[in-house]
Amino acid sequence: MTDGTASRSPARRPGGRSALVRGRILAATAQLVARDGIAGFRYEEVAEVAGVHRTSVYRNWPDREELVAEALLQYAEDLASIADTGDLRRDLVDYLTALANGLDTPFGQALGLAIQPTRESSTVRQTVARILEQRGAAIRQRVNVAVDRGDLPPFDSTFLGEMLSGPVHLIVNRGVRPFTRTDAERIVDVVLAGIRATVPSR
Repeated sequence: MTDGTASRSPARRPGGRSALVRGRILAATAQLVARDGIAGFRYEEVAEVAGVHRTSVYRNWPDREELVAEALLQYAEDLASIADTGDLRRDLVDYLTALANGLDTPFGQALGLAIQPTRESSTVRQTVARILEQRGAAIRQRVNVAVDRGDLPPFDSTFLGEMLSGPVHLIVNRGVRPFTRTDAERIVDVVLAGIRATVPSR
């Protein structure tokens, strides 16, 4: 006679092959949304692009909107992080360079399309809003730290983030030329110089 609790199988956790399959599905979803937009995204193509069985997609994400939302969130972290090395200029230049690189990936393209008005569900709209808020919160936190340290005069950190990121989106979306670190340096220098010249220090 055995103890009933001992004979139970341990709970399965996502890992190994399961985690690999999920990652491929999410990457394929971001790629397809980047290509076709959310409105044109075809649920049936995911398995083919990911190189997995169709049932793997349906089993993990029976709802199309949930799959799109998770794919966007999965690839959002690189666009929402900014370091604090103590050198504000360097941190902002690194941030803009990483942002440009991220926007030029399938995920970045997918996010750009998702920002446009769509008739998609509130799930996707809320996900896009969450990603944008994460990005905004990261830059606001870094700017507020700089103000506290005296590296910048008191300034609206939300507006500063918009002034920094706006030119990046413009250059990347136009696709006329690659965005370079020199572009990032020029943007940061002009914005910071403007703030320091027009906003009185505390």
